[in-house]
Parts: sequence; C-alpha cells; structure tokens
Amino acid sequence: MFRRTLALAAALTLAALPAFAWPDRPITIINPYATGSSTDAVARALAEAFTPMLGQNVVVTSRAGASGTVGMRALAGAAPDGHTLAYSPLVPLVVMPHLLRDTGLGPDAVAPVCNVTENILGIMVRADSPIQDLSGLVAEAKRRNLSYGSPGPNSAPFLGVHRMQVAAGGQYTHVPYRGDAASLTEVLAGRLDFAAIVVASGVPMARSGQTRLIATFSERRHPAFPDVKTAREQGIEALQPSYAALFATRGTPDAVLDRLETACREAMATPGFARIADNWGVVPDYRPRAELARRLAAEYEATGKVLRELGVQPE
Repeated sequence: MFRRTLALAAALTLAALPAFAWPDRPITIINPYATGSSTDAVARALAEAFTPMLGQNVVVTSRAGASGTVGMRALAGAAPDGHTLAYSPLVPLVVMPHLLRDTGLGPDAVAPVCNVTENILGIMVRADSPIQDLSGLVAEAKRRNLSYGSPGPNSAPFLGVHRMQVAAGGQYTHVPYRGDAASLTEVLAGRLDFAAIVVASGVPMARSGQTRLIATFSERRHPAFPDVKTAREQGIEALQPSYAALFATRGTPDAVLDRLETACREAMATPGFARIADNWGVVPDYRPRAELARRLAAEYEATGKVLRELGVQPE
C-alpha cells in the first residue's frame, strides 16, 4: 500500500512537470500581418524582452493572409503548450468570423494572454486641405460626395467612417487599398479627400508636415497629436476602438498563461518596448487576460451588430 501511494505521488508529480518546466524549447510568436508593419515591430519588441525573461529564444514568424485569419488559424491549430503564441489586432477574432464562413475563429478559439496596444483609428487629410476638423468634413460631405481610402471594406477604419456617417450624415465614396500607406499616398496626390487609417501609420507623414490628423475614433486622443480631439469630443458619436493583443493556443495550462501574462506586463515596462512604441506611434494599453477575454466578447458582439446593419453576410 505504501509503495502504491509513493508510485501514485511520483506519477502525479511527473504529470505536473511540463507546466512547471515551461518553456523547455524556443517560443514562436506568429505575426498574422505583413513583415515590417507596426504589428510585426511590436511582436519583435515583445520577443526581445521575453527571451531573457523566459530563458529561451523567442522568435517572430509572419503568417500573413486574409486579414490575419491565416496566422490566427495557425495558432488555433498549434499544440496547447505555450510554445506557440500570436500577437495580433482583434480583427481576425471579432470581425473576420462575421465575414467568412468556417474560419474556425472567434473569441473562444484561442487563449487570451494580455492586451498590449490600442491601435487608435482616425482620419487624415492633406496638410493644405481646407477641412480643419470633423464637423468641417461632414459639412463638406453634405455639399458633395467625398472620396476616402481605407484598408478595405469592413475594416476597422471603414467601420469608423460608417459610424460617423450614421451619426452625422454626409455622402462618401469608399476606395479600398492594401494597407494605410497606399491610402495616404493617394491623399497626398489629391486623388482622395481623406484617409481612414490606423493613426500610427500616418505619424511619419504628419510629423513631416505632409498630412494632418483631424479626429480619432477612440475614447482618447492620440498621444502623438494631443491637440486633435476625438470624434466624440467634436460632437459626433463615432467610437470605433481597435486593440492588439497576445494570444496562446486554447487549452494552454493556466500556469503557463499566468507566467506569460506576467512576462507581458514586465516586457511592456522595458525601455526597448517603450522605444518601439514611440517610434511606431502605437499606444501601450496593458490589460490582463481576464479583461481581454471580456473585451473580445464585447467587440465580437458589437462588430456583428454593425455588420448586420450594413447588410453584410458571411461568404
């Protein structure tokens, strides 16, 4: 009896070892968007900070495609051992399941680790545009049809403009592009009236005096443009939040998620992470995984409601 008790205790101890021994090999962070993007830069900043903290090399690999769906499906299909992670905007989990059938994604498809940044969205015009603020833009859109670019139909910036139109009116012609840079280039060329973008993408052009930010769709102003009011501050109820977070595979042990959550918080406090955030104009916004899970569920429901209003049906 005593020997059987010892054997059982030993077996239970061995069964628990993988969680406590984690990580026992290099860790991969999937970037579901293009190499060289702000998502890629932040993922690499996390990886650089994680390596000494976790005692294993942490590398970033890009798996771009279908607005982040390809990379996040790769995460969802990985072993739930904490050695495969993904850093991504919430789009593949809260928007794409409403647009594409059978993505296998949604708020419950992965394990939240921590929210990392807010990708504040906003509207930029050319520096010499007569449009000075959001009220001026809406007034002009009531006089004539304004053209604008965004990363694509039903993208978060596109939804921000939709909310603005519902709240304040005006006529707008949407032109989709692959990324924010192309929209901003067309604004500079005078072929578009404005661009709806992730504000971080337009920081270099605005700092060089080529463009101007006239509003954000966030609850807060962008720290790089503290004098530019939010849409809500300008009297237009057009809130369109956009966040990016770190995720693990669903089923990853709680002990591993706890350690990752702590590492995430500590990584975001490092000078290296702060430097990358400032260079790219992204806004750090740490939230623990329980809060991130609630945010995912709320954004999924809110996005579904807006897309149904637009008459969007999954393909």
